[in-house]
Amino acid sequence: MEWNANGLLPLEWYKKMRRDSPVVQSNDGQVWDVYGYDDVKTVFTNHDIFSSSAFPDSEDPLEHSILRQDPPKHRQLRRLVTQAFTPRVIESLAPKIQSITTSLLDEAEKKGRMDAIADFASPLPIVVIAEMLGVSLDHREQFKAWSDALVGDSGEDFYQCQREMSEYFSEIAEDRRRHPQDDLVTKLVEARIDNEHLTDLEIIGFCILLLVAGNETTTNLISSAMLGIDTLPDVRAQLLADRSLIPGALEEVFRYFSPVQVMFRRVKQDTVLGGQEMRVGQFVHIWMASANHDEKVFERPEEFNIHRNPNPHLGLGSGIHYCLGSQLARLESKIAIETLLARFPEYRRDRSAELARMDSMMMFALKELPIILT
Repeated sequence: MEWNANGLLPLEWYKKMRRDSPVVQSNDGQVWDVYGYDDVKTVFTNHDIFSSSAFPDSEDPLEHSILRQDPPKHRQLRRLVTQAFTPRVIESLAPKIQSITTSLLDEAEKKGRMDAIADFASPLPIVVIAEMLGVSLDHREQFKAWSDALVGDSGEDFYQCQREMSEYFSEIAEDRRRHPQDDLVTKLVEARIDNEHLTDLEIIGFCILLLVAGNETTTNLISSAMLGIDTLPDVRAQLLADRSLIPGALEEVFRYFSPVQVMFRRVKQDTVLGGQEMRVGQFVHIWMASANHDEKVFERPEEFNIHRNPNPHLGLGSGIHYCLGSQLARLESKIAIETLLARFPEYRRDRSAELARMDSMMMFALKELPIILT
């Protein structure tokens, strides 16, 4: 079904850029924007030329996280946390995810309505990742505020929240050194690479990344799915008739909405991409959101098609940085949508509230999504 996502996605702009300027330099000459699927995938997968490290000498914790590392350091860091995200571990979380989902919907049912983001799509993944990390749920609202600041467009808020999170996780890491627990922070504190413990910046960077990545993508996936189901009656009818279609529908949400819209890389070696000469030190914006609508790869990309197969979207990245928590995001979203449709099959968006995106170039995130349940 053709759909413009209530005008929230710049699909015509992406289409124009793929056609006219698939690889184009910004006005200051230091940033390239890449819009086509093949070129986006090339940048993602060629880490010898396109580095994930933006500012290698920075003292910002995120610069020391797995997100901003190249091999061999990336491989070493990823190996540390992969054990926490194995299929067996993730599947074992299903009862906990179901319990949290049920509890959140119980609260919403009492009021007959909810903000799908603040009351459902956001707290679910935050509670799950917070419990995995071993941090207190008393700070749940603060975690969300920090996450929004990290993916928002305000540079001041970006650095301020990193400072606040650094202080928060430094205290937790120090506590785990004295009082180990069965959680991810303890594993990071005790971990060794080449017989060396992780630095404080690496530990804090890991915690910040896991907390933010563990909730932002999933929150936006769930809320976008809810918006799509509400807007497209045929999709709702099909999912209500056959729950086995939900995983495929979520993959189409990943493609169509692209919870993460854009990532960046730094050019490590002079290279040519799309006929354009890129120089060492320049930056590259890789527009996954545009690549996921590339008509050279996706037949009728403007259609929201829950039966799309194959669906090689780049909504979770590609190559060595493919999202570590992809299976967790899929499981949380599947349980959330299944349970929502089972309990409130006719839920509807409160259309008196205007839909608006959060101020974030990086993410597709709604500010709010009021839902009527009765």
